[in-house]
Amino acid sequence: MPLAPISLLLALAAGITMALQGSLNTVLSKVIGLLEATFVVHLVGTATITLVLLLLLLNKNGLSQIGQAPWYALLGGVLSVVIIYTVAASITKLGVATATTAIIVGQVSAAVIIDHLGMFGLKQIPFTWWKLAGIALLATGAKMMLNVSH
Repeated sequence: MPLAPISLLLALAAGITMALQGSLNTVLSKVIGLLEATFVVHLVGTATITLVLLLLLLNKNGLSQIGQAPWYALLGGVLSVVIIYTVAASITKLGVATATTAIIVGQVSAAVIIDHLGMFGLKQIPFTWWKLAGIALLATGAKMMLNVSH
């Protein structure tokens, strides 16, 4: 099955945005504190998405369907707090490149498990040894970045 180029570009944009966001959140946390920065980031994000919803989706009924979502789907908001906090905390100590590399290793490792098990009703994509080799190479790259930068 061929990969959709637009989806790959969106994923690339997400990665770039995450590195920028982590950097900006770290700068903010150095000024006001890590927990406070996590709060402010979510406050600004809430204001932003509220504006987008009001401007673009005012006539849609998507939010009225929230009761049909499984309870665990709402945990993304909780995880967002953990992500914002831990990314800023790790960038402070490791730098953007090393922290981001370690984040990607964790993200891909968890993703392989989620795919293999088809967790949360997502499409099941079997584990392969090539994926394990890819994770090992990512981890090796993370180790190399850590050794070079420290």
